[in-house]
Amino acid sequence: MTTFSVSTEKNLDRSLLVLRIAVGAIFIMHGYLKVFGFGISGVTGMFTQIGIPWAGVVAPFISVLELVGGIALLLGVFTRITAVLIACDAIGAVIFVHGKNGFFLPRGFEFMLANIAILVALALLGAGAFSVDAAMARKGSVTS
Repeated sequence: MTTFSVSTEKNLDRSLLVLRIAVGAIFIMHGYLKVFGFGISGVTGMFTQIGIPWAGVVAPFISVLELVGGIALLLGVFTRITAVLIACDAIGAVIFVHGKNGFFLPRGFEFMLANIAILVALALLGAGAFSVDAAMARKGSVTS
């Protein structure tokens, strides 16, 4: 009988890649919708309507963060800081939008809670071996 054995480190790197691809794609799509769908003025109006402080400043920042940050996560570029910033964004979404709607979808916060968990894991563990961060670290430029 043949046994299948893969090192824990390789499994960790593969798992981090899967998490980065999933959460990166989610935030790319949310950012894309904000930037190119609603437009910054539309997002600013929505943020103002739901009571987000400094909506005129926060809306463009969040829109670009989700789009560019999602791309960064997907590629594994500056993963830890990007994950922290997007986790803060997601926590804000729970506080200002989803939290008052309870736990369950379609309007509750369960989806954002899952995203926050993934982002915290990425912030703690880094991007893994299959990332730009790791390639840069191999060249001595930055750590994941």
